[in-house]
Amino acid sequence: MSFINGQRGRWGVEPICRVLEIAPSTYYAAVSRPPCARQVEDEALKPEVARVHEENYGVYGAHKVWKQLNREGFQVGRDRVGRLMAKLQLAGIGRGKVKRTTFPGEVSERPWDLVDRTFVAAAPNRLWVADLTYVSTWSGFCYVAFVVDAFSRRIVGWRVSASLRAELALDALEMAIWSRRSEDLSDLVHHSDRGVQYLSIRYTERLAEAGAVRSVGSRGDSYDNALAETVNGLYKAELIRRRGPWRSIEQVELATAEWVDWWDHRRLHSAAGHLPPAIFENLYYRQRDTTAVA
Repeated sequence: MSFINGQRGRWGVEPICRVLEIAPSTYYAAVSRPPCARQVEDEALKPEVARVHEENYGVYGAHKVWKQLNREGFQVGRDRVGRLMAKLQLAGIGRGKVKRTTFPGEVSERPWDLVDRTFVAAAPNRLWVADLTYVSTWSGFCYVAFVVDAFSRRIVGWRVSASLRAELALDALEMAIWSRRSEDLSDLVHHSDRGVQYLSIRYTERLAEAGAVRSVGSRGDSYDNALAETVNGLYKAELIRRRGPWRSIEQVELATAEWVDWWDHRRLHSAAGHLPPAIFENLYYRQRDTTAVA
């Protein structure tokens, strides 16, 4: 019927029906028939699907849109959401290739790999992963450092800089330590690749002061820091490539702050039970405190 509606002005209904070998009365009956309950519901759901997609940087696929709608109280199936997104020409975002931004540091003794590709943690502040990425602007390249808690996928520290010097990674670490200032970090493992920024003396000393244990990915292992690289890839796909081109470092920094806030407080993460990291952590502490009282 949609094909006939689109071409009737040019060819007329009857000639099209004759070519398609269907009775014109069938078409007219379908046009005059009132919409069924499902069609009415679909039309009401379309704006909600579009709203959830737009409010989340336009990066959610059908699965996350479905999860968010259910969190908001809409009783709708995943396949239905996928069908409506297809009609609205909405789709999720894919990740691109990651450019190397850290280079092996030349040190006599290297920390052990305490993670061995197992990027899971039983509680917050048990495993942090750190890495760097880059952003091209009209004024040149800038670099972004993230520190991520593996338990909830929360970004606990980040920094944007015009330089790849060790201060970039150190500033992100300082933010992470400050954001967890009221919590015990004595059981923390900090994992990174073998970049010179993470093997610097100042970075190593700051981790020791905080009580954290260093872990560094094994040489030649492309998955030695996979979780941090995943966050970098999503950052580039969800924000940088969609909102560019970028004029200045200051513009990137402001947009990154907004994206990190969304990532931590509103974005759904499958590793966190399809909840935002902040809510996932709050549930953990609530259950822990309830168990302790009991």
